[in-house]
Parts: sequence; C-alpha cells; structure tokens
Amino acid sequence: MQDSSQPSTANIAVACAIIAGVTGYMLGQAKSLGLFGGSPVSQPQQRKDKKADTSDDEESDEEDDDTAPAEFPGHPEECKLVLVVRTDLGMTKGKIGAQCGHATLACYKHFLRHSPNSTILRRWEQMGQAKVALQVKSEEELELLQAQALSLGLVAHIVHDAGRTQIASGSATVLGIGPAPRGVIDQVTGHLKLL
Repeated sequence: MQDSSQPSTANIAVACAIIAGVTGYMLGQAKSLGLFGGSPVSQPQQRKDKKADTSDDEESDEEDDDTAPAEFPGHPEECKLVLVVRTDLGMTKGKIGAQCGHATLACYKHFLRHSPNSTILRRWEQMGQAKVALQVKSEEELELLQAQALSLGLVAHIVHDAGRTQIASGSATVLGIGPAPRGVIDQVTGHLKLL
C-alpha cells in the first residue's frame, strides 16, 4: 500500500509542468494585449526600488545584475526556459509551482528590462514558450549552475523564499535559466534529471 501523504515525483513533475505552462500562456496573452507597458513589447523601465514588485512568497535576488542577455546568433534552434528545482527542501507541489512561477517571471522581466526587442525572447514566445523542470539536491548546485549560465551570457535568476509559508526565509528554491537556445542551455543543464 502506497503512502498517499507523500507526493510522487511524477505528480510533482506534472504539477510543475501544468503551472509553468499556464504561467507561460498567461504571460504571452498579457504581452499580446499590451499589459506590459501599453504595447506588445515595452521599453525597459528603470526601477528605483528593486524590492517593490516582489510577491509575498518571494524575495528578489539581484545577483543576475543589469546585463543584457546574449543573442546567440549561431544558434537558430528552439528556445526554452529551464527551471531547476531543489528537491532537498521538501517543498509541496504547490510550493514548487509557485516558486517556478516566480523564477519564470524573474527571467521574463529581466528580458523586458534589458533587451525587450530580443530575437531570443521573440522566438521563445512565438514557438510555444517551452519550459522544462529539472532537479538538483542542494543550494550549492544551484549556485554553480547559475555561475555557469551567467558566464555564457544567459539570464539566470535564483528565487529566494520570503519564509512566510513552508521553508526558512532566504532559502534558495528555484533557478530560472533562459529563455535561450536549447543547445546553449544544455551546456549548463543537459546532465540534470527531469523533476
């Protein structure tokens, strides 16, 4: 008899995929309606208070600085966004989904602020906004992957939880990488297992 109080890895993966898909779809629809600054592609805004637009479940992590994302002209393949989730924190499916949503929005906002006319961002939006959830077992692995991604010119944002629900304040939960061409992101995350 299976213990129903423990979520299976497959259930977590399905929940994350559904939440990430819905989030991506809603972002795409909102952008097409001009809800990000009045036109489908808005100009970057200067933010004086970087903490002002974070939600109750997230603290901003500005380690990904103010650099414009690379365009990767030699990589015409499909673009994707990767969400690397820590499995050692014991987060529930809902918590994982929320943290993946925070990471997706952080990466998307980075593009809107620093490179709103990016061909990479447009390709990702036009080709279905692919998102892949992967797993790691420690904060150290997240930080190493972020450093590798940033060194390649990728957008890489670690979400730190505000500690209002299940886990300790400041805990690194999810790393968002991209969107970027599949071949470039796979140099950083190609060895990781699906969530």
